[in-house]
Amino acid sequence: MPGSDELYPPAQYGWGWMLLAIGILLLLIAGSWAIIALTKPRRDLTLIREGQGAMLQTVDVLSQLRIEYLQAIQRIEDDYRARTLSARNANFELSRVVRTFVNEYSGIEAPVLALDDLVARGVHPALIDAMGRHYYPSIFRPGPAIDPLAGAEAARTVVRTWH
Repeated sequence: MPGSDELYPPAQYGWGWMLLAIGILLLLIAGSWAIIALTKPRRDLTLIREGQGAMLQTVDVLSQLRIEYLQAIQRIEDDYRARTLSARNANFELSRVVRTFVNEYSGIEAPVLALDDLVARGVHPALIDAMGRHYYPSIFRPGPAIDPLAGAEAARTVVRTWH
């Protein structure tokens, strides 16, 4: 009857729809995991033979990290010398590279910390010196930037002496 005051129960869906939704969610999770796993950078491994057994040992990751960042500093210096980077941009890139190195090497959140925060955390003096004398004045001070070649040498000092 059209004017009836009876309530109707809510529509029920079959279990197949629920299984389909769960399947789609699992597929999305598996796809995300696969993308992350396949695009994650790999660290080189070296097979070292000692006596009778073979032992898989990782290459000294910290030494490799130093080499990678020293090469990045050299590329920035080369780009500056080739005049493809301005002095200000070269110092900016050196600051970014050094902060990222510190973050990868020790876990300190250097890329997002201000100079005062780094000083408060008591980080290695080489980083404070490089940031305070070379990068901050070049990036934030009006006028000409400080020579990036000196900044590159300061960056190398940070990478070589970081503990």
